[in-house]
Formats: sequence, C-alpha cells, structure tokens
Amino acid sequence: MRSQSVKVEASLSPGNKLGTSLIAERSEKLEQLGFDRLFTAETGRDPFMPLVLAAHHTKQIQLGTGIAVAFARNPMNVAAAAQEINILSNGRFRLGLGSQIKPHITRRFDMPWHGAAKQMREFIEAINAIWDNWWDGTKLDFEGEFYKNSLMTPEFTPVTEGLKRPPILLAAVGPLMIKTAAEVADGLIVHPFCTERYLKEVIVPRIEPALEARGRSIADFDIQYPIFMATGSNEEAFEKSKAAVKHRIGFYGSTPAYKPVLDLHGWGDLQPVLRTMTKENKWDQLATQISDEMLETFAAVGEPMAAAETIRQRVGGTVDSVVLDATLEPDVLRDQMAILRAD
Repeated sequence: MRSQSVKVEASLSPGNKLGTSLIAERSEKLEQLGFDRLFTAETGRDPFMPLVLAAHHTKQIQLGTGIAVAFARNPMNVAAAAQEINILSNGRFRLGLGSQIKPHITRRFDMPWHGAAKQMREFIEAINAIWDNWWDGTKLDFEGEFYKNSLMTPEFTPVTEGLKRPPILLAAVGPLMIKTAAEVADGLIVHPFCTERYLKEVIVPRIEPALEARGRSIADFDIQYPIFMATGSNEEAFEKSKAAVKHRIGFYGSTPAYKPVLDLHGWGDLQPVLRTMTKENKWDQLATQISDEMLETFAAVGEPMAAAETIRQRVGGTVDSVVLDATLEPDVLRDQMAILRAD
C-alpha cells in the first residue's frame, strides 16, 4: 500500500529564458523552499545542461529530466549524460524519458522511428545493459532489433563507486507505453493531460499485472503526476491561472495520441475540433473550447489550500509525487506542502 504522503516537485526552468545565474538562483531557491525534487523539460532547451548548474548549487534536492526525448538520442549517450549528472549531484539524479511523437523525431531531430512502445522498451533495456556493465562489470553485449551496444573499455567507463544507480521513469499516456513502463522502467511519469478517473481506471490496472510479473508491487513503483492546478492568491491571478490551464488542456487535447483520455469522459468528439484549430493556427482560441466542467475534471481548482487538498484527495495513496507552482508565496507553498505530505 502506497503512503498517503505525496512528495512535491517543481520545474527548474518554467520558461526558456533563464540564464546561468538565474538557473543557479532558482535551484537554490527550490531547495530552500523545501521541494523534494526539481526537474527540467525538453522544450526550448536541452534538459540535461541546466542540471549541471543545479547539481553544483544544491545539496539535497533530487534532480531529474521530465522529460528528455529518448529517440532524439541513442542509449549510450543518454546513459552517459545521466551518469554525468548523477556524478555531479552525488547520486541525486532521476532519468525521465519520453518518446515524443513521430513527426518531431523524424522531421525535427532527423532520427529513425520504429514504433514508440517497442522502440522505447529496447531503448531502456539497452541503457540498463550499459549500466549493468558500469556498475556490476557485466559484459556489454546488447543486441536488439534497433540498438546494438557491445563495446566498452575501462577508459570509457564512468565512475560509479559510492553512487546509486539512477532510476528510469517513463512518460506514458497510451496503453502500450503504460505497459512498457511497468515492464522495464522504475516508474511512470503521468502526462499532465490526465484525470483521476483515467489514472485509476486505465493506468493503474495496466501497471499492476506487469509489475506483479516482475516480482514488484505498485507501492515501490514511482508514479510522478504533474497534475494541473488552477489557483491564485487573488481573483485576478486565479482567473489568469484558469485561462492558462484551459489553454494547456486544449493544446494537449488536440493531439490524437491523447484522445483516449477524452474518450473516457465522453469528450472524444472535441479532439478533431481542437486538431483542426491548431492546423488553422488558432492556438490562442483553444481555451474557448474547454468548459468549466473539463477544467475541474483535469485540474485542481480553487484557492491554494483547497487546490492542494483536492490533489491529496484525488491522488493521495496512488502517486508518489505531484508538481507545485513555485511562483506562489513561500508561506503558501509551505502550507500546501504540509497538506500533501500529511500521512
């Protein structure tokens, strides 16, 4: 049985304009505020590079990618980048991976696409084979359908002594990727475009049998859920937050791969509408299609303490960690953390 207590995470770089000094300052601030973990996303910047600074300017907070695009790279350079951050942070790194969608992999990164779930399974298996070699001295002899790693010499083996092996978390929405996460990863990063019902009726039931086959339980499988929160310290901030979350719901809802979440709630017909709007470059109008009912289904809505209590009621005992907005006042964040961490 998973504890009702929930860890709290924050984004290191919510925008793409943070320079060296600001990344360092934000890393220190997140640790001082009491966050358990910080993460970087791969949007307009590389997710690994800011963590070099974060490792240098923090002592205890866990660091992670949330996420790094796996298929933009290969298993060896991901394994090496992860271990480099792990070394710099003295074992505090968590590797969060995601697949991205095919057009980004083939057209933006000019990398091969072999089918998201089966390619990701092999990608993670290859990383683990590399780490088996680095940590345990197991001969590197991985030969899959898409990736092959069979050469490693002592000169190119990084330091592992005294360090924990980084856990691998996999971002997943669809059933095949959810199953893959349970079969080969150490945890799951739930997409923000998720609801309590989808989490408990679709995701968890697909995780449990695969974990049982591995001899593991869901209690020791890390589930990270960056659930939407629409809140604010005053009415103006609250309305602005609600509008921003509605836009994110509309943005994610336009992606065909995320349609199953809408289907579960009877909103599947909205997906092609949102998709058409994005093709017509109507990005700023997506929020107009998201009802208040949808907002309250996808997000914790209300004043800060009420929103934190909503999150606890919805996912306490189911997930390991959630994401809080670090721009809120320190006293507000401390009170939210107290609510979420209560066992």
